[in-house]
Amino acid sequence: MNVPHAFSTIQQDGIGSTEPSNSDQGANLGQHGAAFRRIPYPTRAPLSDTLALVLAGGRGSRLGALTERCAKPALPIAGKCRIIDFALSNCLNSGVPRVGVLTQYMEHSLIPHLRAWASAAPSRDFSIRILPARNAGGYLGTADAVYQNRDLIRALSPSYVLVLAADHVYKMDYAAMLADHLRRGADITIGCVEVTLEEARNFGVMAIDPDRRVRHFVEKPQAPEPMPGGGNAALASMGIYIFNTGVLLEALESDAASTCSSHDFGKDIIPAAIASGRVYAHSFRDPRHPDHRSYWRDVGTVDAYWRTSMDLAGAAPALSLQDKSWPIRTVGLPSPAVSGDVAINASIRYAPSPLPGAATDLTPPVSVHSDDCGMCRASLTLD
Repeated sequence: MNVPHAFSTIQQDGIGSTEPSNSDQGANLGQHGAAFRRIPYPTRAPLSDTLALVLAGGRGSRLGALTERCAKPALPIAGKCRIIDFALSNCLNSGVPRVGVLTQYMEHSLIPHLRAWASAAPSRDFSIRILPARNAGGYLGTADAVYQNRDLIRALSPSYVLVLAADHVYKMDYAAMLADHLRRGADITIGCVEVTLEEARNFGVMAIDPDRRVRHFVEKPQAPEPMPGGGNAALASMGIYIFNTGVLLEALESDAASTCSSHDFGKDIIPAAIASGRVYAHSFRDPRHPDHRSYWRDVGTVDAYWRTSMDLAGAAPALSLQDKSWPIRTVGLPSPAVSGDVAINASIRYAPSPLPGAATDLTPPVSVHSDDCGMCRASLTLD
């Protein structure tokens, strides 16, 4: 069976007739770690043998009315984008050839966008597959979501699996993270970012040694452990993981057999792996400006959604959507309308980069009257 060709067309019904292999194709991948450490690696590693799995099935209940009829990854942001566009664009820009999107809650609001992405992708080397829950009870947690698609992982037999969240706004070069993973001979690499101790209560928090090996990991601690010399800062997980495939499959099987597990990567898989494997932290850097502090936001609450939208607006946004060297692409969302006499002091004026061939409405800058009839200082307009 030519598996890459089978993956090149978007599918919605799981893995169809694909049969799992009789053996764990990636079971011995971890043994290559020593060889990786003996030779120098560039700052970027090719991702041709990597499968990305984007977790897009969460309910997003903290967003209240915004997600009553819409999946969180499908929410509009930054004018014409959807939140999931950032993860998908990062995969495309980094060179990840195969992407599976694990859907569940309000998936009807997300699937048309994913189909449009797949049909407009600029290369046959980039493909998307929609992976709804296969069990009647749905996905029981982030780890269970990947576990339910283990047959697909075995069939495609990638050397590495990149696990991503669909509700984060950022630009990241996953090839740099893979290079770090190979250089250290890691079994698992976790993308990490510095946050305040107050913010750290919402994330997985890790303690690392001088070689950046993770020695301790706690999911959403009430009293986060500060970084050594970090004062009010903690090292938080971005929910981005690179696994050697064999390590991932073994961990998922063990977790599925546990009756006391919540089947979550942060709560169960990562803490267990630290005790038995080589788990390292990868510091997040902007792909175009590695020396600068990078922008990353988990858009999980109404406040975070509003603040992120404001960060992306204005003449000098915290994260540029006009960077042609690392474009954030999207398809098909109409431009918001502005009418009446209003003055806007911060706005996203242009559409982000369209996918080639996509039927995207590229409108000119919005015309705004700047008199005293009205003043809009900060707002979001959603269709």
